[in-house]
Amino acid sequence: MDLRFCRHLPALMLAGLLFVPGPGRPARAQDSPEKILLKDYRPKSIYKIPVTQIAKAKYSVIDMHSHDYAKTPEQIAEWVKNMDEVGIQKTVLLTGAVGPRFDEIYKQYSKYPDRFELWCGFDYTGYNEPGYPASAVKELERCHRVGARGVGEIIDKGKGLGWGKNRADGMHPDDARMDPLLEKCAELGMPVNIHVADPIWMYEKMDNTNDGLMNAYEWRLDNQPGIVGHSGMIDIIERAVKKHAKTKFIVCHFANLCYDLTRLGGMFDRNPNLYADISARYAETATIPRFVSKFYAKYAGRLVYGTDMGYNTSMYRITFRVLESLDEHFYESEQFGYHWSMNGFGLPDKVLKQVYRDNALKILKAGR
Repeated sequence: MDLRFCRHLPALMLAGLLFVPGPGRPARAQDSPEKILLKDYRPKSIYKIPVTQIAKAKYSVIDMHSHDYAKTPEQIAEWVKNMDEVGIQKTVLLTGAVGPRFDEIYKQYSKYPDRFELWCGFDYTGYNEPGYPASAVKELERCHRVGARGVGEIIDKGKGLGWGKNRADGMHPDDARMDPLLEKCAELGMPVNIHVADPIWMYEKMDNTNDGLMNAYEWRLDNQPGIVGHSGMIDIIERAVKKHAKTKFIVCHFANLCYDLTRLGGMFDRNPNLYADISARYAETATIPRFVSKFYAKYAGRLVYGTDMGYNTSMYRITFRVLESLDEHFYESEQFGYHWSMNGFGLPDKVLKQVYRDNALKILKAGR
């Protein structure tokens, strides 16, 4: 444990900040208000105001950010049934996988070629050896022949690209070793979805001033030595986007700039090959609905719908409520793990169509 953090332990234990449960974890009932812990805080709105139930999206949807959550034929069939029920026409599965693992996932979902599109990853094997990335380019071409139509979710939270065993510590998207891979993506018409950094709260001090502490503590990055900071990671991805102007990039989760969408807007203005998906950042943006609604209107042509939260119908319907309704002050703590209340954007039809479907079609068809 970081010794700088130890001196805060007594206060954090008293305040209930030491352990923060993630989404879906049950809150513990409390006997006395003096004993309520932040990790157990699950407020319910008392306002008698309209509650909008949206069972099916207003327009047909392409989900540009999901993963291979379903592991069996029965689960995949259930997923397709849920998609039909809520109005999801197609789901892009960002496997991030290469080699036999990608082939296995592709085979699992090949029964529904019109409902799922699979994207592969980059192979970082030998990234520090002379000659890289010739083998990685070869594997990318092979995955494309198998059926991969894009690359993602590529992850760099500040220590380098990759996740688990397939990672390249210290190598970032703007590294010269990545150039042949990103150029090959342009040649093959394969868009690249990249997860850069994480929400700003994960980098802040884990104390009583951290606005997103309930979620931030579980995913904290403030105690990681040698990590590139949030702003530095945004600079890195923009350098890569500029360098590879013929490659289409999708920065997922609003590039984790929910707290500073003006900066993301500037990136859009400077880089016509850049898009962003809105997945898994509904709670972070639904707290400031008026500002975010204006952002959607201004950059409607650069944002694509995504979930990144499984495949149950209630999850989809939460996203529709945020995007379509003008509901105010509602909570979805179990889904998102924040104590904030949320509000709907009430996006106009033209914007909804672009975000739900039109922009995705433009990206997907570009490489066909």
